[in-house]
Amino acid sequence: MRKKTSETIGKTKPAVSKSRARKTKPIKVLFATGEALPYVKTGGLADVAGALPVELARLGVEPVIFLPEYRGIREKFNLEPTGIKVWVPILEYENTVLKEGEVFTTERNGVRAFFLKNDEFYDREYLYSTPQGDYKDNAVRFIFYARGLMEFIKAGGFSPDVIHCHDWQAGLAPVYIKTLYKDEPGIKGIKTLLTIHNLAYQGIFWAFDIKQIGLDWSYFTPDLLEFYGQVNFLKGGLVYADLINTVSKKYAEEIQTPEFGCKLEGVLTARRQDLFGIVNGIDYSVWNPETDEHIPAKFSAKDLSGKKVCKAELKKELGLEHGDAPLIGIISRLADQKGLDIVAESLDEILGMGYQVVILGTGQDKYHNLFKSLAEPCKGKASFRIEFNDPLAHRIEAGADLFLMPSRYEPCGLNQLISLKYGTVPVVRATGGLDDTIENFDPATGKGTGFKFVDATKEAMMTALKSALEIYRQPKLWEKLVKNGMKKDFSWKSSAKEYVKLYKKLLGK
Repeated sequence: MRKKTSETIGKTKPAVSKSRARKTKPIKVLFATGEALPYVKTGGLADVAGALPVELARLGVEPVIFLPEYRGIREKFNLEPTGIKVWVPILEYENTVLKEGEVFTTERNGVRAFFLKNDEFYDREYLYSTPQGDYKDNAVRFIFYARGLMEFIKAGGFSPDVIHCHDWQAGLAPVYIKTLYKDEPGIKGIKTLLTIHNLAYQGIFWAFDIKQIGLDWSYFTPDLLEFYGQVNFLKGGLVYADLINTVSKKYAEEIQTPEFGCKLEGVLTARRQDLFGIVNGIDYSVWNPETDEHIPAKFSAKDLSGKKVCKAELKKELGLEHGDAPLIGIISRLADQKGLDIVAESLDEILGMGYQVVILGTGQDKYHNLFKSLAEPCKGKASFRIEFNDPLAHRIEAGADLFLMPSRYEPCGLNQLISLKYGTVPVVRATGGLDDTIENFDPATGKGTGFKFVDATKEAMMTALKSALEIYRQPKLWEKLVKNGMKKDFSWKSSAKEYVKLYKKLLGK
């Protein structure tokens, strides 16, 4: 008999019958995610997990967010205790130890968030990895998270109709619902949707972590959690989730191919009938040049004069030479995926064409060192800011003329959507969401929102940048292009409606 692994301290509300709740109450959705704004962020996942629940609430859904309580969150957001504690069995040197977690809560923008506290696992400088590499105990950290979520639900913390799981960090939640917890009161019958934000990050660990998960070796097979001799958390989610989606229609197609499938294309192809693509939105209450408090001058499609002020002030802030030289912005995780090696290889030629460049971001040490080494030779023409700086990100979006995204793959991308709103013309590789959301500009018709190139090569990127420069030198055409992008609507409203359809599909509505 499996040991009881949770206990509730203090009074909690009893779980409501799901069949009765669905007749009289909104769909209740729990967002299981490793990060979400405004609480914590390493990438675009946090933007989605922070903004989508807010829009869902406006549509009548009852969403909550469930996060690890990382360092500093409780002090910054003044979390309140829920009175709920959970215990999760963790193997230590072949002995099972019950690790305690305490759940705290707060509310922002009309959405309640819950935080699972365990300082051994989450009181760290980074979320998943340091610049030197991943934390060695990430498997245990997110086993504790996923199983702690099950225990939180059992304890009456929240009774969801749907658990909306995000990426590998929550990949074990669908596994637990259909294995260890399949007959548990309050959990039996919960439906799961797994969203893939980036298939390249899968949560791959040592084979013996199958025991740490709490499962026996019968689950360590190619059709379940085994992955080339290791355990794969995301694969487990893909196998056990009721429905799957990713963050653009093009990426949903791409990940079923060997080129983009990251060795999971077979699993995804087998589940193609349950796989959907929904393009991410952006939060225009945060990203809007008409209201942005981080930029020196406001502007709109009707009055672009403020954008010129933003450009001049940004160049001054970054120490770039004054003048009308077109400015390329890049705000990115500094990783191989983003094609930054192509940018570095092309930098002399880009600057030689008359462009200026600003790069903002953090990531792999090799890119930190590479761009730091280029700083002095490119002084006055390029600026490299190796840091996370959200206010500066706003000023770059507002002040740059173009935004460059030469990604080798891009599930959706948010910066090209933000750039459109700020009149900053995207130059992107035609992959994933970049291909879905950017229309190549045709000077003959005046239609289009940016420039696309197909091959992940220096030559293809430079051809697109040359085309952009030709249009930049024709002010009337450039203004037409800029305004085309600014008029586009990529708010979360339409995307949220598509998620509601998936929730209803899950619940048979």
